[in-house]
Amino acid sequence: MKFTRRQFNFAAMAAAIMAASAMNPAAAQTAEFSFRYGTAFPADHPGAVRMVEAAEAIKKESKGRIDIKVFPQSQLGSEPDMISQVRSGALQFMSTAGTNLQTMVPVAGINGVAFAFKDYNTVWAAMDGELGGYVRSQLLKANLYAFDKVLDNGYRNITTATKPINTPADLSNFKIRVPGIPLWISMFKALGAAPTSINFGELYSALQTKIVDGQENPLALIQSAKLYEVQKYVSMTGHTWDGHYIFTNAKFFQGLPKDVQEIISRNFAAAAIKERKDIADLNSHLEGELKKLGLNFNYPDKKPFVDTLRANGFYKDAKEKFGPEGWAKLEKYSGPL
Repeated sequence: MKFTRRQFNFAAMAAAIMAASAMNPAAAQTAEFSFRYGTAFPADHPGAVRMVEAAEAIKKESKGRIDIKVFPQSQLGSEPDMISQVRSGALQFMSTAGTNLQTMVPVAGINGVAFAFKDYNTVWAAMDGELGGYVRSQLLKANLYAFDKVLDNGYRNITTATKPINTPADLSNFKIRVPGIPLWISMFKALGAAPTSINFGELYSALQTKIVDGQENPLALIQSAKLYEVQKYVSMTGHTWDGHYIFTNAKFFQGLPKDVQEIISRNFAAAAIKERKDIADLNSHLEGELKKLGLNFNYPDKKPFVDTLRANGFYKDAKEKFGPEGWAKLEKYSGPL
């Protein structure tokens, strides 16, 4: 399958799945277990579509005993709000980036270390292997049960309105929007930029009014947010990889019958694997689509960026933040940083 806007419409797929669910209200009404799943992903993003599909599979496999309603696009609140709801038990399931869980479990954001993963083979070896297992074990200590498979949000790349970014020197005093994540703010400061934290919902207008001259996000979000209308260049820095953990309140989940746990876990894992392929297929077409929409692409050498970060103490500080055990597991996949 090819996931271009012309060949495949995730929104239509999501609507069809939801419509099929609505056609059988009796199953939901008689469900023994009724749960909610929250995500910030838009309804047509694979990270939401595949979870809707998983909810349908769970209902079918459990013969209607388990009914999970998926709420995309932050319908249940901001990501910090939903995290609080999961911790209190008010919300049963959600997905969010590990970097959003750092305030509770610092090592949860370790996958966001700059230039840690050279390619997707390395990403999945780490996240499905010892590094992901270690992070999940630490989340469990905070009463958060993270499911085995992580969703893909993609490699983040820099867009600008004025010039391509080819070397760290191009970032000197450059006004760039970043999420309010300390790890990434410190990364861009170490690269010499002037990072500014702005909510994603305000990003388009901030670029349009020149409050900032650039930003960084995966290609899928660059397209869906129509940033090509207010940006001219895409520098394929791939400076960090971003993934979403699917998680729940550990005490709540461990209190469910074993067969219910197994059905949910198995279908969540299957959905994550499908979502990863969706993103890979989407990325293979997005560059061409964004070029047609007027964006110019360039492909910087990553080594000077890594060297600059190392010289300015970024990796040293990150190692202290994440701890020697977590750092050793990261470097098993990344190599020395």
